[in-house]
Amino acid sequence: MQYPLPIARLIESYMRLPGIGEKTATRLAFYTLDMPDQDVQDFAKSLADVKNNLKQCSICGNITEKDPCEICSNPNRDQTTIMVVEQPKDVMAFEEMGEYDGLYHVLHGVLSPMDGIGPEEVNIKSLITRLQKQDQVKEVILALNSTPEGESTAMYISKLIKPAGIKVTRLAAGLAVGSDIEYANSITLKRAVQGRTAL
Repeated sequence: MQYPLPIARLIESYMRLPGIGEKTATRLAFYTLDMPDQDVQDFAKSLADVKNNLKQCSICGNITEKDPCEICSNPNRDQTTIMVVEQPKDVMAFEEMGEYDGLYHVLHGVLSPMDGIGPEEVNIKSLITRLQKQDQVKEVILALNSTPEGESTAMYISKLIKPAGIKVTRLAAGLAVGSDIEYANSITLKRAVQGRTAL
């Protein structure tokens, strides 16, 4: 027996989410069917709001409701340091830690030639342009995941920046190779930031 079309479509929609297989998608679809009408409407509105009301900051590339974002427009942040991260969720992880008060730059990915992702597909060009315009920047911290792609992206960016005389550092031990910044606890992130080393 086939599911009614609206349920089948909802299952397919849930299966598009990362880590959601058919069984989990089916369970979520039927859970959604049993939700109160107002909860379903609120859920649908939240999905629409994320797509319609968020944009990328024109300076750092982080997600924001207003441009420039709160971090870039805050004059109390350390203007001499920029931390380069892979995704907006990494910015949130460092902000929750509360130990870093500099600026950020979000790449929205890493270099992966095997997947056809080169320098043009990630937010590297705007970083270089930004460094040319903001001559007060003294240090760029490369806070990318310790994966082969993250490492190669860090080395690529380092080679582009070093001729400008800007100090380039990498997060220190504390983050295990193959781990994601998003899942690290605040103590691990704090040690990684404090013990960063030059490339």
